[in-house]
Amino acid sequence: MHNISIKEVAIYHPENVVTNQPYIEHFKRKGRDITSFLGKMGKENRYILDNKEENTLTMAIEAAKSALEKSDLKGEDIDYIVFSSQVPEYTFPSNAMFLHKAIEANRHTISLDTNANCAGMVVSVEQTCRYMMANPNIHRALVVGSDHLSLLANPEEEITYATYGDAASAVILEKTEEQTGFIDAIYTIDTRNIDKIIFPEKGLKHFHQQGPKQKYIHFEPFDASYGPEIMIEQMEHILKKNQLDISDISSVCISQFAFSDKFKLQEHFNMDDEQVILVGNNYGYTGTSSPFIAFYEGLKQGNIKRGDYLLFWTVGAGHQFITMLFQY
Repeated sequence: MHNISIKEVAIYHPENVVTNQPYIEHFKRKGRDITSFLGKMGKENRYILDNKEENTLTMAIEAAKSALEKSDLKGEDIDYIVFSSQVPEYTFPSNAMFLHKAIEANRHTISLDTNANCAGMVVSVEQTCRYMMANPNIHRALVVGSDHLSLLANPEEEITYATYGDAASAVILEKTEEQTGFIDAIYTIDTRNIDKIIFPEKGLKHFHQQGPKQKYIHFEPFDASYGPEIMIEQMEHILKKNQLDISDISSVCISQFAFSDKFKLQEHFNMDDEQVILVGNNYGYTGTSSPFIAFYEGLKQGNIKRGDYLLFWTVGAGHQFITMLFQY
């Protein structure tokens, strides 16, 4: 059986950088000091779309073109396109169709959209790897994750408005005979807070009747303390199943939503600071792409090298947790 490796990764983000200060001042005018909150979330800067020409789809196209260029490939070399987003620019045609056109993929290239919210790109890579293993006609795949999260961020809520950033990431997967690549993944579904993060708040049926406040994500506070417990359980399970120890793992590319996840992971496994990659302080929280932006930065900084064992972990609203084991 063929293995599936990551051939290349690329990212795209807008040029506009926004520091914490405008958000601190924004909420101060509302009588709230969010300085401590931003520190706990690990946010310092974020990239925010500030022009009418860019959106979820345009960012995805730029990331995809960059990945192809870095790989010395053309669109016609791709057999499978998966577009992951929770803020799609279109519901039909699928965004993957626009991506197919933009990179000039061949007429037999399978193209589809996926949505597992913030877990989306990790889920899409895992599902694509398994499909490639089963389909003899798929040799290379392009998986792109992109979210224009600031579009839906509620200016009355610091949890979205002050933490979200806009960005896209693209990975090219290919079959290989080498003993490397995708190894395994584990999912955990916990729906106890399924109604706490919703958009559109009243569903599409009532979309045209919604009020001004309902054009933003509905993010209701809830107890999320069980999240890190699930993260640790998943990692312990997948390592034991594949006869590995945490000391075998070079880097962990986690969701960049909350800084606290990094500390809890390091404390439990006694990991070095460099092993759990943090980029949310510079990118903001970018949703579906965030674990792969961490992966990109790990490569860029030289912390990840060919042959290294990696863990990817993230969570999507609802909630859907996934840990994926890869040998890069």
